[in-house]
Amino acid sequence: MKNTGLSFRILDTGTKRVVTVEDREFVRGSVAAEMSPLAQTEALRAQAVACYTYYGRLREASRKKPDSSLNGADFSADLQNGQGYATEEVRKKRWGGRYDEYAKELSGAVDSVSGQVLRSGGELIDATFYAISSGNTENSADVWGGTRPYLVSVASPGDRFAGGYQTTVVLTQEKMKERILAAAPGADLSGDPTKWVGSAVRTPAGSVKTVTLGGKSVTGGQARSAFGLRSSDFSVGFSGGNFTFTVRGYGHNVGMSQAGAQYMAKEGADYQQILSWYYPNTTLGSL
Repeated sequence: MKNTGLSFRILDTGTKRVVTVEDREFVRGSVAAEMSPLAQTEALRAQAVACYTYYGRLREASRKKPDSSLNGADFSADLQNGQGYATEEVRKKRWGGRYDEYAKELSGAVDSVSGQVLRSGGELIDATFYAISSGNTENSADVWGGTRPYLVSVASPGDRFAGGYQTTVVLTQEKMKERILAAAPGADLSGDPTKWVGSAVRTPAGSVKTVTLGGKSVTGGQARSAFGLRSSDFSVGFSGGNFTFTVRGYGHNVGMSQAGAQYMAKEGADYQQILSWYYPNTTLGSL
């Protein structure tokens, strides 16, 4: 990525200091925070464009209308743990003796996309991404509300082959009761435990939109958080005094699936094809 002369201002949530990072270095660190440097080159390129677009949009919005809680920063990130942006120090710690090799691989992929971003209607898009889809991505309107022409449901069948695509969470009856009451205060859990979790309304892509817990309706996102699930695409059963959740995917499921991008790259797709698939109705250009 060429040096644009621009930089990001990041509020470190750990130290509360504002750190300034030049664009090229930031994109390297943000991709390192999201994907393995050994991922397919085209998947890394797609992630680089998504990161630059996503954080570039936050920067634009913040500088037009500053948020006083950010102390002059464009956004906040946990720099100590490399979430959002992995500093060189964090990368060296994570990669150890393979730092030089990994840094070369990552930089080669990231620098090759040279400041490219995605736009819709002339504006930077909200280029959201996550680890693994449930097999189909979600419409943003079904998850967060608000329709965006580029955050619409698309098939992502390659995710089913990803490690961690399906996971389980087991909760005892007592723990389940505790979690339900935290998510839905006033829930009626006096009866048969098999009736505690009622009917669920699902999105067209398969995630739980709302579910009844002890007679109280909560969103799929609230249930996911309450029960510690990897995604909102889940089913639950009760047996032997335990509740078992079967969960598909990992993340909010809106926008680009990193596992899906990796699968497409392995199948021969380039980064432009990956981006146009997960972010339809967008144009690729320079910032």
